[in-house]
Amino acid sequence: MTIKYLHTMVRVKDLEASMAFYRLLGLEETRRTDSEGGRFTLVFMAPPDQPDCPLELTYNWDGDEGLPSDSRHFGHLAYAVDDIYATCQHLMDNGVVINRPPRDGHMAFVRSPDNVSIELLQKGKSLPPQEPWASMENTGHW
Repeated sequence: MTIKYLHTMVRVKDLEASMAFYRLLGLEETRRTDSEGGRFTLVFMAPPDQPDCPLELTYNWDGDEGLPSDSRHFGHLAYAVDDIYATCQHLMDNGVVINRPPRDGHMAFVRSPDNVSIELLQKGKSLPPQEPWASMENTGHW
């Protein structure tokens, strides 16, 4: 038996806001499906060099009253980044709250507009601790 990773799916309440957030992380739209009959849109986004590792954003045109307000029913998405500090600074500069700062030079957590937890991990060895990250407290849930 073999198994192959296909994608991670998350439901989103505001498709444009969610796509803008994932573009900040460096993901690009790879394909889109609009279903008139099903009244939904699927947008697949992936890192430019990893089209085979997509995130599927599912947007229901008529709303999604069944979506939990916390959206933590699946865990989190994880992405490796070249420079955890530069990535977090870029996100902060664009209004994203760093829920768990990279105090250790290795790991941070942020949340999407739909409260999806995103884990950011430093590629390779952890970076040396540096301010303002080393003394920054957690904000909210991650």
